[in-house]
Amino acid sequence: MSTATGGTPVGPGQDRSRTALALTDCWTMTRRELAHWARQPVQVLVGLAFPVMLMLMFNYLIGGGKGITGDYAEFLVPGMFALTMVFGLDATMVAVTTDLNKGVVDRFRSMPMANGAVLVGRSAADMLQSFASLIVMMGVGLAIGWRWHGSLAEVVGAVGLLMLLRFAMLWLGIHLAMIAGKPELVTAVQILVWPVGFLSNAFTVPENMPGWLGAAVEWNPMSAAATAVRELFGNDPGVVGTSWAAEHAALLAVLWPVVLVGVFLPLAVRRFGGLSR
Repeated sequence: MSTATGGTPVGPGQDRSRTALALTDCWTMTRRELAHWARQPVQVLVGLAFPVMLMLMFNYLIGGGKGITGDYAEFLVPGMFALTMVFGLDATMVAVTTDLNKGVVDRFRSMPMANGAVLVGRSAADMLQSFASLIVMMGVGLAIGWRWHGSLAEVVGAVGLLMLLRFAMLWLGIHLAMIAGKPELVTAVQILVWPVGFLSNAFTVPENMPGWLGAAVEWNPMSAAATAVRELFGNDPGVVGTSWAAEHAALLAVLWPVVLVGVFLPLAVRRFGGLSR
């Protein structure tokens, strides 16, 4: 049995109780964020519609990517899934900075609440919305002719990689939002995330780019996720990369998010605790 500072005995049962209370606090904050959806349905619908419009635009208006000999939808749709996981962070970033600036967090801190429960609740709501957006995107992809050819386990693995990428980008976004400090500055910070999405292999292959740019694109975390997801879905667009990053995309699709979460989640929680005091 361990003892806490001051000699108060703390047993396993009390540790479990503290964990249960922390989880309850996080769920309470998650329900708070979900309740905002009912009050702001337009914002939720816009968040779902934007990636759909982007995918339809690239598939029908801009058309087949240069250097792709197979079905362009086989190449584009999985890339759009990965792009959806990178974009749309602004709602979470604005919500975090708004809570800080309006003093909402100060009121929460006056309650017996677990430290970081507000951030966890916000991130949980974002992950639910991202999953819903991914399901919508898959439905639209099927409607325009995309199909998966892998097993059910591979499909689940692809969805898992995409959600892992979203989780990593989410905590990066939360940390950047708190650096910005104010909701009106979030848009400027959000622009920094755009190169991650567009400097990737979501729309075309790195072989069509200048050497230095193609190399940067191949090592982009989103490119790794897009390539790994294409492989898991069994999509063959007639493009096979020969670089180390392309050949080990599945490994990078796991390592990149793990590194990003390992760096930015603790930084975000620590900064949140300092800003909200």
